[in-house]
Amino acid sequence: MALSARRRREVYERAGGCCEYCRRTVRVHLVPFEIDHIVPLKHSGDDIEQNLCLACQPCNRYKGAEVAAIDPMTGEATKLFNPRQQNWSEHFQVNPDASLSGVSPEGRATVLVLRMNEAPRIEQRHGEMLLGNYPCQKNP
Repeated sequence: MALSARRRREVYERAGGCCEYCRRTVRVHLVPFEIDHIVPLKHSGDDIEQNLCLACQPCNRYKGAEVAAIDPMTGEATKLFNPRQQNWSEHFQVNPDASLSGVSPEGRATVLVLRMNEAPRIEQRHGEMLLGNYPCQKNP
């Protein structure tokens, strides 16, 4: 079932125009952001508000139907970051070069699966950082 325009607008507004995974802003993107099912439909996720988040296209495409991965530091299985249940700053850190570090098992696994530190993505974030547009801050 397709999401209603109203539900899409609610997700955009709640996110403040920010990718809820990598913290890029929709304001400087040419490609529209997408609505991600945190728990994908194929894993019995649904269209309720608590299962939807705003994601830039690369984050959403790399995440796909993944819900868990291996923490590269411990080798243990962990769930991916859930923006409806977890605080971004407790799981990720923005480095001076605009790369992202996971500071928890969920954060590290999410950085890896969503390929947040691919060179072009770091370059884009760094450019946004120099312009004062990164990391995206939700509107109050």
